[in-house]
Amino acid sequence: MADPPGCCSTCATCLLCPYSCQWITAKKEKRKGLRTTKYDCTWFFFLFCVFLFTLVWLYFAVIILNDFHNFNEFIFRQRKLWLDWSLVLLIATAVLISYSSVLLILALCLQLCGQPLKLHWVHKILLFLTALVVAAAFTGLGIKWAEEWKSARISLQATGPFLHIGAVGGMTLLAWPLASFIYRTRSTGLKVVLLLVYCAAMIALYLAPLGITSPCIMEEEQLPPKPALVGHRGAPMLAPENTLMSLHKAVDCDVQVFETDVMVSADGIPFLMHDEELIRTTNVQAVFPERAALNSTAFNWTDLQQLNAGSWFLERRPFRTVQSLSPGDRKEAAKQRIPSLGQALEAAKQSNISIMFDLRPENHSDYQSFVNVTLEVILQSGIPLQQVLWLPDGFREDVKQQAPGVQHIYGRKRLENEMEPVLRVNLPYQDMSSEEIRQYRQDNISVNLYVVNQPWLFSVLWCSGVSSVTTNACQVLKEMKRPIWLLPSSTYFMIWIVVDCFSFLIIIWAFVLMK
Repeated sequence: MADPPGCCSTCATCLLCPYSCQWITAKKEKRKGLRTTKYDCTWFFFLFCVFLFTLVWLYFAVIILNDFHNFNEFIFRQRKLWLDWSLVLLIATAVLISYSSVLLILALCLQLCGQPLKLHWVHKILLFLTALVVAAAFTGLGIKWAEEWKSARISLQATGPFLHIGAVGGMTLLAWPLASFIYRTRSTGLKVVLLLVYCAAMIALYLAPLGITSPCIMEEEQLPPKPALVGHRGAPMLAPENTLMSLHKAVDCDVQVFETDVMVSADGIPFLMHDEELIRTTNVQAVFPERAALNSTAFNWTDLQQLNAGSWFLERRPFRTVQSLSPGDRKEAAKQRIPSLGQALEAAKQSNISIMFDLRPENHSDYQSFVNVTLEVILQSGIPLQQVLWLPDGFREDVKQQAPGVQHIYGRKRLENEMEPVLRVNLPYQDMSSEEIRQYRQDNISVNLYVVNQPWLFSVLWCSGVSSVTTNACQVLKEMKRPIWLLPSSTYFMIWIVVDCFSFLIIIWAFVLMK
């Protein structure tokens, strides 16, 4: 088989070297009786499948970045090792997708140049290992982080129209190597099968927008108001979480609610702390090494005040934004202490923002006394009770009797036969569909979803009509004046038709040109 015009022997050799690990060109192979066999085609098909498999994992890796800080915290609680595992994930994924992409491009170029697809055995082993690694990643995701499958479905509402255009473009480009292979192969049956599969795939892609739905396909005047921002433990990208500095940074981001977690010390002082242990967010291992593994509630308030609650933030850098802090912010972060609930309420009252909190640990034997002492601090603080959002479910009726002005927010959906109307709900963003959000909005039920960090996710929830979102990235979402994209249905329909028609013409041109 001679090299087609435009593919010189040097180019063919350069393609063969990395793909087949040999320097023999097609002319020499013809004399040796070498050509692409069915076995070689099978490996090419496997290569194509591995590429698609890895591409899908790349998509998942980008999507789960919204929740990856939770994964980092989980690993720390298990292994007491802090690392930004998102960097490991992205680097490993980039290596896998780059490797399979380069091999696929080499194979397609070799096919266009009329060269045999003799994949070297080293690449076969590496491709097999790539498939195993990605399969293991998906399996681990399904076992340990199953809610991310819901995140992926939500992400399609933000990316669906663009994924459709990209898929149509990619399959359209395949028309050139496909036409080259069909015109060169002698097997009529193989030609028919390939053409039928390709045509079926293209027809499915051309009609895919019929099944694509997104809340952001709407007219500009239909766009709901921008969701209010709730600072997750304050502004944890700009200051140590659950500190007064974090609260003040959240106020600077125009948040309307400071979300936190409350524990009660051994001597009955409610304080801000998320983890049951103090190891992650304080220097307890240095100050009280023999008591470091104890529950936070085992320490009295005097002991807690001896701990530094900010130095870990500068040392471990839980977010990349820590690197860009000003010298003044670094100095302030380094001297943060664990604040009491009373101090947080006073700061919230002065800043005129609401405070929402969970009371931990729920399974503690003295939980009722925790509720009572927390209510006592709230009532003594002088903060307007309508600025307090009560999240704990335990002893909620007692709270309603002792502090009737406190606003109650529920961590569940409303029930069919609700005795008392639910006015506020606080749920993971994966647990509510766009249709449910719209229905709650029509029924005047305030919906807060957590934790929303990425602009694409904030855009989808904005278009859906959510009331507020809890976020780590208040400084990012604050700057968003509108969703990332908003398309009228007529405009999207026009884009759909133009893309499909343009793709069809290019495919016809490719087959005519290659003939």
